[in-house]
Amino acid sequence: MAIVDVKTEITGNVWKIVTKVGDEIDEDEPIMILESMKMEIPVAAPEPGKVAEILVSEGDTVTEGSVVARIEA
Repeated sequence: MAIVDVKTEITGNVWKIVTKVGDEIDEDEPIMILESMKMEIPVAAPEPGKVAEILVSEGDTVTEGSVVARIEA
């Protein structure tokens, strides 16, 4: 199995984490939701697999390109 990094596309705050380690997820399924400029932006899985790690907590600030989770694909 390959480990795939899940990266953010924007700078913002982690508003809500909607999956947990061990969850099976589909491609484009949200892993967490960021809040930026009063908008909610989902961070989705780039491919199907199992959530291996979540590297941030709710309330954390992330920048564009930050690795926030890893998936076993």
